Amino acid sequence: MRKNTLVSLLLGVALSLSLIGCEDTNARQENEQLKAHVAELVKENGNLGNRVDELTQENATLKQENEQLKRTAKTKKTKKSKHHHRPSSGH
Repeated sequence: MRKNTLVSLLLGVALSLSLIGCEDTNARQENEQLKAHVAELVKENGNLGNRVDELTQENATLKQENEQLKRTAKTKKTKKSKHHHRPSSGH
């Protein structure tokens, strides 16, 4: 009876150790995958940060151009209104 109990106990310990080994291997694999994914996200975040900076600069340039065009349009309107006089109704 003791031999059967001892064999059962050893078999149970062996199975437990193999399951722990599998879980440990799975955890390591998952950890490596997560590390790779985080590295990709960090790289993508850097790229997006650079893109935001580019778009911010482009936006500032477009705002300047827009303001310049508005000033030009106002200047042309003012010049046109000075050149066009309404004829007086007495003529």
